[in-house]
Amino acid sequence: MTTRRRLLAAGAVAVAGAGVPVAATAAEGGPAGGAAAVSGPGHDQPLGIAMEGFPSPFPVRFLRLVIEGEHVNMAYVDLAPRGEPSGRTVLLLHGKNFDGGAWEPTARAFVAAGHRVVVPDQIGFGRSSKPALENYSFELLASNTVTLLDRLGVERADVVGHSMGGMLAVRFALRHPARAGKLALANPVGLEDYRDLVPALPTERLFADELANIDLAAIRAFYRAYVVRWRPAYERNVGIRYRVTLGAEYPRWAMASALTYQMAYHQPVVADLPKLRLPVLLVIGQHDRTAIGKPYAAPEDRAKLGNYPVLGKRAAAAIPGARLVEFDDAGHLPHLERGARFEREVLAFLRQN
Repeated sequence: MTTRRRLLAAGAVAVAGAGVPVAATAAEGGPAGGAAAVSGPGHDQPLGIAMEGFPSPFPVRFLRLVIEGEHVNMAYVDLAPRGEPSGRTVLLLHGKNFDGGAWEPTARAFVAAGHRVVVPDQIGFGRSSKPALENYSFELLASNTVTLLDRLGVERADVVGHSMGGMLAVRFALRHPARAGKLALANPVGLEDYRDLVPALPTERLFADELANIDLAAIRAFYRAYVVRWRPAYERNVGIRYRVTLGAEYPRWAMASALTYQMAYHQPVVADLPKLRLPVLLVIGQHDRTAIGKPYAAPEDRAKLGNYPVLGKRAAAAIPGARLVEFDDAGHLPHLERGARFEREVLAFLRQN
């Protein structure tokens, strides 16, 4: 039995016996600490780790893949344009603590503007399979996305990436330049190398911390920290994240989360930004202070991480020809916090020759 299978087995026993440890911290792309589980209005029913039974605003389809000998399913949404077609396809890439459904308002706006819109859930996230792979990598996720575009007959797509999806978008554009038209990045993580200030941690520690992240109030506080002002619509993400902790397969979800944390931590993209050779738009919410593994850093180093007003300007200077748009009234979710402005900025960017 491999180490990861042993961890999953132990995690299943811990969850079944309500014997999970208590974590004390929360980290973008990684564990968010909590105490004993509590229930809340609308969040008292278990949810499968592939969001089985959770309503989708759009028809969901699946692409079957074989990765490391394991058959997995990659969920995606493919939306036809409304009105006069622009002839462009827009690929929306979600962040680590989100799924493709979090793009719903943006997807509707882009479809209304005449674009075909493709929204995948990457393997390990959302409605897709959660395998305990030996090698989660941005190159793997980018390759899976190319396979999806091939299936859909899309030769070239404009790419919009949020948070960790921004890191994936950069790797996608660099590894598959013929497939990327334009690139829009919404508060992407990876604009700094977290390894400089955040210590490396074993997967066993990250898995244990994720198993401990079962407190509804702590999960809600984690998502509240992303935004300037809380809105009821954001409770969707809280409910999904909490309800999966109530299900029998939560250890498998927790392992996938730990492994994708390692991917984001160990595979930085900041040094790759000057290599981009396509039109790039950076949309940066100025109140954002998100950083991978920030709570694991020494107290004196935490304030140095996730300074997006500085990181956005540095990234714009590093990327040839990049355009920077700063949202003074948004945090980590500019596409949701200031959706109308975000949609205007990105749609105008896509229309430019």
